[in-house]
Amino acid sequence: MRICEIFRSIQGEGLTMGLPTTFVRTVGCNLRCSWCDTQYSMEGGEEMSLDEIMEVVGDARTVCVTGGEPLLQPDMPELIGRLLDAGKRVVVETNGATDISFVPDSPMVMISMDVKCPSSGMTDRMLESNMRIIRAKDQLKYVIADDADYEFAVAHLRSHSPEASVIFTPVGGTERLEWLVARVLEDGIEARVLPQLHKIIWGDRKGV
Repeated sequence: MRICEIFRSIQGEGLTMGLPTTFVRTVGCNLRCSWCDTQYSMEGGEEMSLDEIMEVVGDARTVCVTGGEPLLQPDMPELIGRLLDAGKRVVVETNGATDISFVPDSPMVMISMDVKCPSSGMTDRMLESNMRIIRAKDQLKYVIADDADYEFAVAHLRSHSPEASVIFTPVGGTERLEWLVARVLEDGIEARVLPQLHKIIWGDRKGV
């Protein structure tokens, strides 16, 4: 498996924000979002066997597989299975343009799936079939830059009525939070408005 980095930190996004987590970041992505903050994961890295990855993960209780797009890795189903067999809680971060149907329906697995808004330039790449798979234990993330993104996200939620928890985050992770909160409160949207905690703590750094 092609690995960009493995590191221990706290989760900076979503429902498990602040939780100590070991991140396994793979190399490569099938999207090119305009505001991507992990461009460095698009190429490079090193080949690691599943045994090597498991050794580095060690006794971590929570593991987040991320990218890039981790579900593009052929060995990802086996890695998720081994993490579960080892008693890990697994968060699978995915971009919404990759089939999630093979991810185990386990209470120990949370899918964290993006829905790309218009400012990303990738909205037409979303797999609508994934919206029929996402479950109440999972989360949907909308990264929002402007009014057009916000209105798209609200319309998308109203058309699908997902059971999963919904996260709205501003582009950049820390700016325009007040504006986004005001819109959500004004419209009565059942979404959590959250920053990216790791950027508040460390700024735009790798490996955190």
